[in-house]
Amino acid sequence: MPHEPLPPVAHHHPQRTPSAQPSPRTDFATLLKGRSVCVAGLGVSGPPVARALLARGARVVVVDGRDDDTTRPIAAELTAEGAEVVLGDTPLPEDCDLVVTSPGWRPDSPLLVRAAEAGVEVIGDVELAWRLKPADQVWLAITGTNGKTTTVRMLESVLRADGRDALAVGNVGTPIIDAVLPDADGGYHDILAVELSSFQLHWSSSLRPHAATVLNVAADHLDWHGGLDPYARAKGRVFARGTVRVVNTADAWSVRLAEEDGDPHTPLVGFRLDTPRAGELGVVEDLLVDRAFVADPGSSAEELATLADVRPAAPHNVANALAAAALARSVGVAPAAVKAGLAAFEPEPHRIAHVATVGGVDYVDDSKATNPHAAAASLNSYASVVWVAGGLLKGAEVDELVAEAAPRLRGAVLIGRDRARIREALGRHAPDVPVVEVEGPDGNAPGRPTVMDTVVAEAAALAEEGDTVLLAPAAASMDMFTNYPERGRFFAEAVHRLL
Repeated sequence: MPHEPLPPVAHHHPQRTPSAQPSPRTDFATLLKGRSVCVAGLGVSGPPVARALLARGARVVVVDGRDDDTTRPIAAELTAEGAEVVLGDTPLPEDCDLVVTSPGWRPDSPLLVRAAEAGVEVIGDVELAWRLKPADQVWLAITGTNGKTTTVRMLESVLRADGRDALAVGNVGTPIIDAVLPDADGGYHDILAVELSSFQLHWSSSLRPHAATVLNVAADHLDWHGGLDPYARAKGRVFARGTVRVVNTADAWSVRLAEEDGDPHTPLVGFRLDTPRAGELGVVEDLLVDRAFVADPGSSAEELATLADVRPAAPHNVANALAAAALARSVGVAPAAVKAGLAAFEPEPHRIAHVATVGGVDYVDDSKATNPHAAAASLNSYASVVWVAGGLLKGAEVDELVAEAAPRLRGAVLIGRDRARIREALGRHAPDVPVVEVEGPDGNAPGRPTVMDTVVAEAAALAEEGDTVLLAPAAASMDMFTNYPERGRFFAEAVHRLL
């Protein structure tokens, strides 16, 4: 007979005083010993999750429907470490007590359906990490359709500038499960800046970060969640009981989720790109200012940084900086550290990155703009644009994006499988804008790097001095490229060949 399901763990988490003493909690790590846990998927999160479970004495079965040259070496390593690994099939193990799923597995995946029918709890890697974390470790959580990684990295930089032992985790290099486990000396990071996807939040039930923000919500991953409302509500799970709510006042969903899904007894802190009201952070002339975490929000403000400290100082990136500052201030970070941390922050590649100026034309790589909402933020940052766009739209609509961008467009160069949909939208909303389509090879076919030479040459022919040639595809890359970094790298290399 299967064991009783492993119980969730309730954590005490302070609202304003992360140094407060934690209350007693169930030792989830002890409960894992000898229990049967199924790890679903050998992707990024699967192997570290399996190792963490093995280290706590669990009987681990890892399953993955793939059986290829990528999964076999990983499977061999985990088998040598004591896990049972099943490739090419995804059975629910007998006497299974818990399933830890990779974030991308849909709820209707057969294994997860079988687990639900058998009364076996399904959680994700974030939920497992939360249950295993040291009780006094503080989490500051960031989600949203766009801007998560940049904001998490900014927050990490600001926290470290204040002397905090902080680490950015999630989709930023360090698996979250590794960040909650003690190192060789038994230590751990005091504060985590946690990037959370809608998938990860869907599989989290007891998550209680000290403070959290939903940066923005726009249509994305609707096929996985089944619509915009469930996608947004998954994001809203970050506003848990006891969590300080940091909201983007310009984003209706951010405010709505904080008000409807958050705890009304916790502070609600807004950030905006103009003069802040009491209880908000905002911008006054060229200053980032705080009217929330000050002694008298009604009559005083604290200067945090200048726009020159934010790179690039595009509007959406200033919003990211304000969100990071609000989260940092929620744990008492000094204003000077906000300024120092933002100034020291190095933007990630392929995020509105200036590549070169050729003949008076700026070339900018924002290959990370993989959906219309992200592309809109990039397009709004420049006055006159030759737009390089296209790829896999994943069901997203582009009419609103094109209609808003039309006054800024000098021309457009379209690539990728769904380029016709962007061309049609341009025909409806920007009929006078010249459009060039560039056909390119699919997948791993030869010629993928050099197709960008054609793209850049066509864009250069459309551009005039003072224009910006902007790669902001509004679409995923996998129809022509391995991923968005490769797409951006090929674009940058083609620009440099112009020189």
